[in-house]
Amino acid sequence: MAAYSAGDKVQVKSKGETYTGVVSQESNSKNLLLRLDSGYSLGIKLGKGINVKVLSKSKQNINSNIEVKQNSELPKIAIISTGGTIASKVDYKTGAVSPISKPEELLALIPELTNIVNITKVSQPFAVFSEDMSSKEWQRLAKEVADELNKGNSGVIVTHGTDTLHYTAAALSFMLRNLSKPVAVIGGQRSSDRGSFDGALNLICGAYFTKSDIAEVAVIMHGTTEDNFCLVNKGTKVRKLHSSRRDAFRPINEIPLGRIWKDGTLEVLNKTYNKRSDKKVIADTKFEEKVALVKFYPGADPDILKYFIKKDYKGIIIEATGLGQVATSPTAKNKSWLPVIKEAIKKKVFIGFTSQTIYGRVDPYVYSSARTLQDAGVVFLEDMLSETAFVKLGWVLGHTKNPDEAKKFMLLNIAGEINSKLEPRGFLY
Repeated sequence: MAAYSAGDKVQVKSKGETYTGVVSQESNSKNLLLRLDSGYSLGIKLGKGINVKVLSKSKQNINSNIEVKQNSELPKIAIISTGGTIASKVDYKTGAVSPISKPEELLALIPELTNIVNITKVSQPFAVFSEDMSSKEWQRLAKEVADELNKGNSGVIVTHGTDTLHYTAAALSFMLRNLSKPVAVIGGQRSSDRGSFDGALNLICGAYFTKSDIAEVAVIMHGTTEDNFCLVNKGTKVRKLHSSRRDAFRPINEIPLGRIWKDGTLEVLNKTYNKRSDKKVIADTKFEEKVALVKFYPGADPDILKYFIKKDYKGIIIEATGLGQVATSPTAKNKSWLPVIKEAIKKKVFIGFTSQTIYGRVDPYVYSSARTLQDAGVVFLEDMLSETAFVKLGWVLGHTKNPDEAKKFMLLNIAGEINSKLEPRGFLY
């Protein structure tokens, strides 16, 4: 059996199967642990019939002290990491990833960035899984982004886990008032040690975006499964629509702001954006945590809402069917949501409707049941995405608990979350 050590790339033949991967440090004389090219790990029990061939010896880790020259004449930007694998380096001894904390480390990983921007800072104010993000992290992130923009940086890149990236993009869109420079929110669907790693192109496109005239919070991710261009999607009109594809993030109810090609070409597709200026960015981070997002489904018990009423929640976004319906008719019997919705509104709980269809808008004027709900005080939230509506409601109720004022602000287009007219090309773009 070939001699190998941690970090070596090996090929293992076992029971007619062939595996290729990097030897993990946890391997021992009885068990070989590999980090496969796919990014997954595999354990193989050593013994008769197991053949191990060394393909290449251990690679060196990225040296944090490596000298990488940056061009001080290029626009300065800051990169803020919140966790995830996009801004991470691989430890070839263990196969694990660890966060990049210095510009030199990032530039050693993606040297193309030295020809695009001057990275003055790479910081990680916190490290949490995407699903563990909360309004507290959004508030802290908004303050740090505003601080970096007000220091004179041309723009900021925020790296984030992909599962709740669109929630954070929406939160930053509302919390960053007077936004005068680009903020790119970027993730990676594939880890940095895989051949299909998408983070490099996403970061390159994000770097080009920070030099643009588009003063918006935008999600910058692959536009196709190829490494050719990224889509620039408004932070309040984008959603993750696939669990693993590299082009998972798509615009909803509008076309993208643009495409950024790998050579830096910016193709503007949608001119409804704020332009770069010299305004001081304000981090307006007030947020009411007691808001909920509830999905209606056939046969759903309205007691779901009673739980939130009992827990003193201040607002609930209901993802209703079609144009904005939930069970209300006499045939629904004790499953009618109307009495409980009325009870909630009487107790000054804001109730807003979005649609489960994702695309399109809710409309209370087509069916009588919807008009009954509107008469009861339900606010129909136009074409707003459910996730965006949830984030916006928390932000609005952080500023006012007055039901009439809350309704006015929820129906006011604050960060591009509402379109008065839907673009036909915006469907399944």
